[in-house]
Amino acid sequence: MFPLYPQSTPLTLDHRPVLHPLFRQLRDNISEFTFANLYLFRQRHQYSLSSLGPPVILGSDDGSPFFMLPFGLPEPADLNRLFTDHGTLKCASSAQAALLEAQGYRVSEDRDNFDYLYRRQDLVQLSGRNYHKKRNLIKAITNTHTLCARPLREEFRDDALRVLETWRQGSPEPGDYEAAREALEMMEPLQLCGGIYSIGPEPVAYVLGEELGDATCFVIHFEKAVAGYKGLYQFINQSFASILPESYQTINREQDLGDAGLRQAKLSYLPAGFIEKFRVVRATS
Repeated sequence: MFPLYPQSTPLTLDHRPVLHPLFRQLRDNISEFTFANLYLFRQRHQYSLSSLGPPVILGSDDGSPFFMLPFGLPEPADLNRLFTDHGTLKCASSAQAALLEAQGYRVSEDRDNFDYLYRRQDLVQLSGRNYHKKRNLIKAITNTHTLCARPLREEFRDDALRVLETWRQGSPEPGDYEAAREALEMMEPLQLCGGIYSIGPEPVAYVLGEELGDATCFVIHFEKAVAGYKGLYQFINQSFASILPESYQTINREQDLGDAGLRQAKLSYLPAGFIEKFRVVRATS
């Protein structure tokens, strides 16, 4: 299936038929662990694939190697080799972290990469005084503009690309622009879905994501809007939650990456909880 470790092969679209069904079996709802997410960020993190029984994901951030084990821990000797060669295990689940800590590894919370988890109905209803400002912002934009919401089908891809390009022109940093653009271009083979929003004839925002493994959680990978419309992000947040099927009980809105402004914005929506992730290294003597 994949080369036996330490050999590896770069992640490509051809690996989807093998990896996608495996990701669908996971129940931790970690946002990184979908084929689409790995594929879209394969260049940023230099992802490659290997095998030690379960598939192993190898990567590098700014020259610092790491590995991920979404499909289970290998045998102790093989795990030791991974730590020797790649130093850090990223995106360890709570269960993996507990097992590895018991084995003497040093485990630390990766708070900047905790996924924010919301009850879908909370985002739809926005009830209570804590959501008062958000309700007012939504009311203001809907009173002054006629917004049109449609499913983000292939026929509206160019409209979404226009939104993305406008967003990029107004952003001082590229951020996830490259991945977001490829996600729109590859919606069909990656089986991503979402919504697109217009004011009059002008597309102004879009949302793109996918179902996570347990089929009760939807993860939003990308949410982009043009500047100049106060309340637009609040509107699309509520609107998209309202059109998701009721089978989705929760929405994963991914991590804040340690950005203070983004953290404040995500916390202001009162998450129901977090998908915790951990980094694991060898214990120092």
